Amino acid sequence: MTAVNVFAPLIIAATGIPALCFAVWSGRPGTAHARGIGLRWALIALCLFVGGIGLHLAGDQQTIAYGVIVALVIAVNALGISLVMHLRRGGDGAPRP
Repeated sequence: MTAVNVFAPLIIAATGIPALCFAVWSGRPGTAHARGIGLRWALIALCLFVGGIGLHLAGDQQTIAYGVIVALVIAVNALGISLVMHLRRGGDGAPRP
């Protein structure tokens, strides 16, 4: 095990902690819109935690590690797009002009 195999998964998983804090903070008002934002942030954090675990389990197998990273990038970007689209909607659920 090299240092990269140990620290890269920890760094990826550690970046999920701020996303989890954003999830808690943004869901505080309790409205459906706020809960939707909090849910998307929580799913981003979950993806980062699972990606860190997957990268750790991949170990020295580069093809599996690349697959985990590609899946992580796709999942986080898809959730980011979902978050932006949800933010563009108003509190009543109607799209903004």
